[in-house]
Amino acid sequence: MAHHAQLGFQDAASPVMEELIHFHDHALMVLFLISTLVLYIIVATVSTKLTNKYILDSQEIEIIWTIIPAIILILVALPSLRILYLMDEINNPHITIKAVGHQWYWSYEYTDYEDLGFDSYMIPTEDLVPGQFRLLEVDHRMVVPVETPVRVLVSAEDVLHSWTVPALGVKMDAVPGRLNQTAFITSRPGVFYGQCSEICGANHSFMPIVVEAVPLEHFENWSSLMLEDA
Repeated sequence: MAHHAQLGFQDAASPVMEELIHFHDHALMVLFLISTLVLYIIVATVSTKLTNKYILDSQEIEIIWTIIPAIILILVALPSLRILYLMDEINNPHITIKAVGHQWYWSYEYTDYEDLGFDSYMIPTEDLVPGQFRLLEVDHRMVVPVETPVRVLVSAEDVLHSWTVPALGVKMDAVPGRLNQTAFITSRPGVFYGQCSEICGANHSFMPIVVEAVPLEHFENWSSLMLEDA
C-alpha cells in the first residue's frame, strides 16, 4: 500500500475544523494578493525609467495606502474573531468526558456514567498489527457518538500536557490543578489521531490520542460492554 505525504491540513471531521480550513484559505488568498502586488511594484520600480524627482509627497497616495491595509486587516480579523468565539462556545453537551494527562499516557472518565473510565497507553511497535499506525495507536480509544455535542474536561496529574486532535480542530492545555474545557461535534464516523502538543518530558512523543466516532447505537453497545467489564 502506497503512503503519500500530507502537505496540508487533515480532512476536517468537525464543523469547527471546517471553519478553520476555510479561514486558512481566505487568509492565504489575501496574503497571495498582497505579495503579488508588492512584487509587481518592486519590478515596476526597478525596471522603469519613468520617474519624477520633483515629487516630494502626495496626500492622496498616503491616504490610499493607509486605508486599504486597514480594510484588509478588518477582512482578516472579523472571520478570525468569529471562529474564536465559536471554538469557545459550549452549548448543552450531551456527554462529558474528563481527559487527564499523565507521564506518559492519558486516562479518560465518562462522567455521565458511574464507573466508566480507563487508561489509554500507546501500543509498542512490536505489538502492532497490520494497518495500525506506529506511535499513534493506543490500547483503549476514546469512543464518542457521532453528530453529538461532546464536552471534554482537560487536566493533568503531574506536568503540563496538551490534548490535541487536529482533524477535530481541538487543542486544549492540560494543567495540573486546573480544569480546562473544550467541545467538539464529529460530523462523520471515523478514527481521528492526535498527540500531546506540550513538551512534557522524555516520552513526550509517546502519549498519542485516538478518538473513535461511531453511531449512537454502537456507542451504547460499547459503553454497556465497558461497564460489564468494570
